[in-house]
Amino acid sequence: MWLVKLSWKNIWRNKNRSMITIAAIFFAVILSVVTSSLQDGIFNNLVRNIVSFYTGYAQVHKKGYWDEQVLDNSFRASPQVARTILKNSNITAVTPRLESFALISSGDVTKGGLVVGIDPEKENDITLLKRKLVQGRYLSDKDRSVLIAQGLADRLKLMINDTVVLIGQGYHGAMAAGKYPVSGIVKFGSPDLNERVLFMPISTATDLYGADGMATTYILSVRDIAKLQSTASSVRSSLGADYETMTWEQIMPEVEQHIKADTNSMKYIQGILYLLICFGIFGTLLMVMVERKYEMGMLIAIGMKKGRLVVLLMFESMFTVLIGCILGILVSIPIVYYLNKYPLRIGGETAKAYEKFGFEAVFPTSTDPSNFITQGLIVMGVGLILSLYPIYKIIRLDPVTAMKH
Repeated sequence: MWLVKLSWKNIWRNKNRSMITIAAIFFAVILSVVTSSLQDGIFNNLVRNIVSFYTGYAQVHKKGYWDEQVLDNSFRASPQVARTILKNSNITAVTPRLESFALISSGDVTKGGLVVGIDPEKENDITLLKRKLVQGRYLSDKDRSVLIAQGLADRLKLMINDTVVLIGQGYHGAMAAGKYPVSGIVKFGSPDLNERVLFMPISTATDLYGADGMATTYILSVRDIAKLQSTASSVRSSLGADYETMTWEQIMPEVEQHIKADTNSMKYIQGILYLLICFGIFGTLLMVMVERKYEMGMLIAIGMKKGRLVVLLMFESMFTVLIGCILGILVSIPIVYYLNKYPLRIGGETAKAYEKFGFEAVFPTSTDPSNFITQGLIVMGVGLILSLYPIYKIIRLDPVTAMKH
């Protein structure tokens, strides 16, 4: 016990020296936590923009629909199918959609776009579509109006209450045509979606396409993203061979590949970061050892055993590293939360390059507690391992030589 008390006193006997070591560990923890949180936040934002904003984390279609996305490959939306899907405990909500492409016209301007028939309330429960409303009002079940994405509205020069004309091919080759007032304008984080999507109640969409009671897709919301693959497998087996269940990774493989490529790149960056952290901490420990060389030699010369001196240094290192890690984690928490609420935004050519991949150039941090704990433990481990160097020097220390220098 007296060694613990002595080690604590030794830390504060030379405050400047101790503060330099603590500061090295303190800033290492902050840098490590912010980097890790930023990496996770960027990927989470990408998935949230592209996946949960529209595609959902999983989808159910009629077998063969994904290879040939036409209305003829739709299925009858029945409560029984929805109940079967909801039997899985990890699924929190299910909503049907009727999706098809059409020419969208206003005045002399025509553009091809994706027309999506939705159940307004259930859709909002899963994709929070109502929150993306920037003008006008949200849809109700029996509306004969549409929501249009902001980029598409700008292209067609449409305002609230203007009329939009839709022309396309309906169910079983029938002609689909209709005109509808614009009740609201929505804005997506994904520039690609923002340029081409139009929403209407699914009852209005089935009338337009002559597909009464039909749906092309069930969108699924899951409770635990980590169990997504097992959930999809469970739904696939419960629905049978007439349906196909796909996760967002299967629906958007290019996004998954992009995330994997960036994750691998970040591993190299983090490796360099940890290397810099090692040099920073090791430099301070080396300086401390040089300053205390005479002191250590004197303690051994007057009879202190090297074993006890090693234990004393171990306790000092543990206290120093622990103080630096705790302070680093405490200070990094408000920094990470601030960058989560006010994320980094990139403009110019870089932003345009990101938009080509289909997501906005916004980089928030992740507030997942595991980032703070994991990075704190990693830096703590690095600090404790590097602290073995002074211990090694003590074991090999010759007191006479140390006191001469």
